[in-house]
Amino acid sequence: MAMAKISRPAVKNRSATHRVSQSAGHYSPAMALALLSPLLVLLLLGFILPIAYLVRLSLFSPHLDFSSYRRLFEEPLYFEVMLRTAKVALAVMTASLLLGYPIAYVMARTKGRLASAVTACVLIALWSPVLVRSYAFIVLLQRNGVINRLVKETGITETGFRLLHTEGAVMLAMTHVLMPFMILPIFAALRSIPLDYVQAARNLGAGPVTAFLRMTFPLSLPGVFAGCVMCFILALGFYVTPALIGGPGTLMAATLIGQQVTVLLDWPFAAALATILLLLTLVLVLVFRRAFATNRGFQGVN
Repeated sequence: MAMAKISRPAVKNRSATHRVSQSAGHYSPAMALALLSPLLVLLLLGFILPIAYLVRLSLFSPHLDFSSYRRLFEEPLYFEVMLRTAKVALAVMTASLLLGYPIAYVMARTKGRLASAVTACVLIALWSPVLVRSYAFIVLLQRNGVINRLVKETGITETGFRLLHTEGAVMLAMTHVLMPFMILPIFAALRSIPLDYVQAARNLGAGPVTAFLRMTFPLSLPGVFAGCVMCFILALGFYVTPALIGGPGTLMAATLIGQQVTVLLDWPFAAALATILLLLTLVLVLVFRRAFATNRGFQGVN
């Protein structure tokens, strides 16, 4: 009788869970389509139709014409802009990963005021407007800015350095803006790893570095993948920060597309540039996914 009284709630919970899973798995195709229809309509109107129109505009003017795509490869300026965009995006992604992973690790493994302070710094940076942060970097890096005044006062140089309107300034500002998009997915992945795994590795003789490299880091790769993809894709299409900090000498793809649309009114060429940028994004996402999928710790990403 005692055994029957103890096991009855467990049996009841198990049957309730079974009913929920059964009902969730037995939606009819018509019901599933009805539930998904708002999202499908939004996806069709907000993404597929504009992309289809963009590709059509780049290929037909009004007849089939590949001159916009040929122009990208025939004129070195445009090809250099696309290469510079990919290079800056890759550098920003790498810097965000190298600087953001330790911050995410501290957020995930510490408690108390230190964890709250680090989390607040990351979230405040994420919520601050991009325009404000870009202007803050202009104040820091301009000829009479804070850094150059400090350099002059210490006697390193009398004229200061040219920091603004350089690729390094663009990479620095974009890394600062995009780093929260790298930190938060890695933080979520690290928080999901039970501490017992690391403790088990330490009990079996692994040192702190070995336990991290063979246990923690592989299991955090889904977060690393998500952060890398978000940072790289956002960096490819970044407009405000390169336009303000980079200047005309460090033109990037988004700024070039904006000039073609608003200044030169060359819509077919702008559509061709945007289509190539989209294809480049898709190809690199597939490459990232394949590269990370070769690791055992990437099994959670499908």
